[in-house]
Amino acid sequence: MKFYFCGAQQQASGSLMVYMKNLTAADFLLCLSLPLRISHYASSSVIIRQLYCSFGACAIFLNMYASIIFMGSIAADRYVKIVHTSQMHMLQTVQAANIISMVTWIFLLVPAITYTILFFISQEPRSSTLSRCGSLFSASVSLVFKIIHISCTIIFLVVFISLVFFYYSISRRVLKAQQRQLASSEKLVKSRRNMLVLVSIFCVCFVPYHLARLPDTFLLNSCSVGLVLFYLKEAATMVSVFNVCLDPLVYFFLSKTFRAQVRKASRRTNI
Repeated sequence: MKFYFCGAQQQASGSLMVYMKNLTAADFLLCLSLPLRISHYASSSVIIRQLYCSFGACAIFLNMYASIIFMGSIAADRYVKIVHTSQMHMLQTVQAANIISMVTWIFLLVPAITYTILFFISQEPRSSTLSRCGSLFSASVSLVFKIIHISCTIIFLVVFISLVFFYYSISRRVLKAQQRQLASSEKLVKSRRNMLVLVSIFCVCFVPYHLARLPDTFLLNSCSVGLVLFYLKEAATMVSVFNVCLDPLVYFFLSKTFRAQVRKASRRTNI
């Protein structure tokens, strides 16, 4: 946060910097949402449960999918720069990056706010042996809940397939450069490594969650299978939140300025 939003780094503008700033903001907001989730599982308070199920859970998953989209945007930006080096693509301008970022937040906020309003209007308090929000859903909220999660799964699949395609295309570019013994091959190898870091973090954090999330959504009221999927989903959610810890690796490998600041701070600490 200090690096991206304070001091001289505000002057270092570029499409990649815009996406990284938004990814940092999503991670920060996700961190702010975690205490409410912890309180939800640590307390039996009805008020805390209602706050979490209406606002807390919504905020966590809104920022999770913001992270997914901005990681995809970073990968697309690098892909265009590496594979289409002879073209100055309009999507790589700062203005385009700002517009894409703003549209992304609006696109995620609209269903989140809709869900929250419907939850308060039509919640149905019922007892449940698990601390899960499904026991409070009315039929309309449950339907909206499923539609949102299907849409989010589609977003995940689109970004995941795009990341695989970007990495494959960059790898082919590296292979051709090495076969022709071009001077730029070493730089392309580093670019492929950076893309691999991004894809690896994405897969580690978000693939397990989506493997557990979709069936859990549709088997919400099942007492046998639903119970197993509930615990699998909770474990996968913990792994997905771990992306907050891993995203600085993306900043380190993809941003020379960030890397220089980390090394500078490290030398200052050693002194």
